Amino acid sequence: MDFLRHGEPEGGDILRGRINPALTALGWQQMQHATGLTQDCQPTKTTPDWTGIISSPLARCCDFATTVAAETKLDLEVDAGWQEIDYGDWDGLPIDEWRILAADQFRAFRDDFSALAPPNGERFVDFRDRILKVWGNLADYPNGTHLLVVTHGGVLRIVLPTVLGMPLNRSFPLFIPFACYSRIALDVSGDRCGAALIFHNATGFEARPFNPA
Repeated sequence: MDFLRHGEPEGGDILRGRINPALTALGWQQMQHATGLTQDCQPTKTTPDWTGIISSPLARCCDFATTVAAETKLDLEVDAGWQEIDYGDWDGLPIDEWRILAADQFRAFRDDFSALAPPNGERFVDFRDRILKVWGNLADYPNGTHLLVVTHGGVLRIVLPTVLGMPLNRSFPLFIPFACYSRIALDVSGDRCGAALIFHNATGFEARPFNPA
């Protein structure tokens, strides 16, 4: 299973949950580069042989997924279960402002999952349960299935720590940039399902300043 975070959306440095900006031109290029597609979303020799595509319904994911599905003749499943957390009143806030407003909740979140509850939005525990449900559904696909799942950074902060056995409230060191591209192998045997992270952010490796805070 390949997981692709959307590329850069319009709107600048803001918090995006259920608000629905489109991708910038750079965002399209980032996703094309990550998946080895041409500017016309045509496969190249480096593009994986996906058997289908799943996408969040939000435009920053679904616009790209719809185009790729059309160009590659793959089936596309748009599933609201894969969309980002609903940040409620925080949605659309400049990141610097949001960090101040949410600081107390995130401090408490380190000890208690239920502490993170965006005002008029989706509680983290409900978001976690929603993502774990659709993640579990992937085990129902036949052996040999190779899906591309186009989704969001917050979603990957549930999926990747789950595979790695990390506490969900300690996932902050994971670097998940725009167009982050990761692969997870599922091993399903009877009613048991194992998962292994094959690679993470394999096409990006963007440098970022070290921030010890």
